[in-house]
Amino acid sequence: MDGRPLYTEPQEPVPQIPEPQKHEPRITEPLNPAPLYLHPRLEPRLRSFLADASTLHSLTDGLGSPLHVVVPDQIAENVERFRSVYRAHHLAGQVFYAHKANRSSALVRRLAATDAGVDVASLEELQHALGAGFSPDRIMATGPKNPEFLWLAARAGVTVGVDGPTELDQLATLVRKYGLARVRVLPRLSGFETTGVRVLSRRSRFGTPVREAELLLEAVERHGDAVDATGVAFHVDTMSVAEKAVALEGCLAVLEACRSRGLRPRAVDVGGGFGVSYLAEREQWETYTSELTAAVMGRRPPLTWGGHGYGLREESGTLRGALGLYPAHRSVAGAAYLDELLAQPAPSLGGRPLAALLLEHLYDLYTEPGRALLDQCGLTLAKVLEVRTQGTDGALLVRLAAKADDIALEDHGVLMDPVLIPRSGAAAGEGPVAVHLFGSLCLESDLITRRTVFLPRRPAPGDLLAFANTAGYAMDFHATRAQQQPAARKVAAWQDGEAWRWCLDDQFWPITPSGGAQ
Repeated sequence: MDGRPLYTEPQEPVPQIPEPQKHEPRITEPLNPAPLYLHPRLEPRLRSFLADASTLHSLTDGLGSPLHVVVPDQIAENVERFRSVYRAHHLAGQVFYAHKANRSSALVRRLAATDAGVDVASLEELQHALGAGFSPDRIMATGPKNPEFLWLAARAGVTVGVDGPTELDQLATLVRKYGLARVRVLPRLSGFETTGVRVLSRRSRFGTPVREAELLLEAVERHGDAVDATGVAFHVDTMSVAEKAVALEGCLAVLEACRSRGLRPRAVDVGGGFGVSYLAEREQWETYTSELTAAVMGRRPPLTWGGHGYGLREESGTLRGALGLYPAHRSVAGAAYLDELLAQPAPSLGGRPLAALLLEHLYDLYTEPGRALLDQCGLTLAKVLEVRTQGTDGALLVRLAAKADDIALEDHGVLMDPVLIPRSGAAAGEGPVAVHLFGSLCLESDLITRRTVFLPRRPAPGDLLAFANTAGYAMDFHATRAQQQPAARKVAAWQDGEAWRWCLDDQFWPITPSGGAQ
């Protein structure tokens, strides 16, 4: 994708590519096929906010474009959805928000007012969580760690997810050198396999391969004076329920090995990767991916700028490559995904459901949702600067007051239509219209979307395009200040009766009065 790598949060298996297809003559004349929409899924809060056009325009008029808006109350509702799954399976444990998915202070502070925890993956995120109101017992430190990160985690008394014996050695050395209390740790495992058909074989740079778990447990015992192994965790780079079920089953076996060594494990951490369904309609997603394949094969006009295939290509009449897109419509995602995972049977443990096995052994369940907890928690506004016609495909070129890095949906393989918010009093144009959306950088590669987008009418300078559901990774994970252009500002918004109110992101606290800054 023009040199900008996709973020490697656990993804579903790559969609199956159809069998090689016979070559058919390429279409050379431009056509006007029916619009291909990918309407965003909007729950009540975001739908209500998008309906308040005057507030949206006043925000960008005052704070600039692009502008990120987060909705802190939604993250609390999403936590409750995960909690309802815990209750349904009679399980105890903790939901840890994966902080790396968004830098927002408002979201973290609102989360601190719930019973949820936070998963931090850097020294700065740990400092942020402590400053937002999280007590150490509600913080999990994961990810690659430098000595400073390890020291503050140990000094504060947070739980540390460790990837291997070397990290355990480093942590134990710090604990002894500075006379710190024993640190709660969760050794993290990867590389799980079934005894029969190999279900999971992909490698990971995180965690210790389960076949080397013995070495990891030996390190835990060796450092028993410095660390307390409270359970185990796993990391698998997938969103496949079957593969995660294999990993959870494998963790249950390792927990038994811990008990046989005299350790007292109490929890298993299944990580994140629960997914989000971004689109309102499955049919639109299936139609688009089918038509994209046809376009790559030359059987219909291109659907993208420059014939970009999102990983697909045609070679001598045969479809090659892999579709590098997030499955934007998912029938099971978020809390429902966790529910399905817990209902999976464990063949090596009598075929009983995984939830039943956790409950029987009184193990706590830890989860680390990032994208899933941020579902419907925000949007990004971008102002239309210029609209012009160029080329023969009939699509308008629309330049926005934003950079592609400010609205990084495509960096994560997410395709979704923006919502057009006309400027008050603007003349309604005829529609629908096809557009290409470009950014404000002096680069050919600065495309907000490589896909041809269909809008309900011709946009005009001063209109806004609202990109829904960008809170999970798409707001600031890739943000830059290229060409000295500023990164997007961020505000927090909440409902006060029928009205929407807002304040700057770093000014929001759970006790912010309804009549705060507007």
